[in-house]
Order: sequence, then structure tokens, then C-alpha cells
Amino acid sequence: MAMKKPVHPGKIIKHSVEASGLSITEAAERLGVTRQTLSRVTNEQTSLSPEMAVRVSKAFGSTVEHWMRMQM
Repeated sequence: MAMKKPVHPGKIIKHSVEASGLSITEAAERLGVTRQTLSRVTNEQTSLSPEMAVRVSKAFGSTVEHWMRMQM
């Protein structure tokens, strides 16, 4: 039985940003990161750092651990 690849947290963050009606630039400003940093995460080009997981958990809910476990 093949294991499914876990969903990248960036995909969920991107969906949450779009659902809230924000642009990536606006969401990045609210998270306190650059647009480029958020874009790399939402385009699944980089993993979610522990620092970014803290920011995302505060902005979109859930726990830091939840966001970090998504990458395992």
C-alpha cells in the first residue's frame, strides 16, 4: 500500500488567505513577513519554519504543533 504524500501546509495557508479575501501581500503584512517569504511557502517551494508556524497559528488558528506536523 503506497503512502500518500502529506498536504504541504502552504497549500492550506494559500486557501485560507484566498478565502479571507486577502492578497498574498496583505497576508504577508499581517503575518509580519515579506511577500516573497509567504509566496515561497504558499507555492510549496519551502517548508514551514517553526517561526512561521507560530505566526500562522496565531493568524489562522490551530496550534504550532499542528502546522509543523503537517510536514511529516
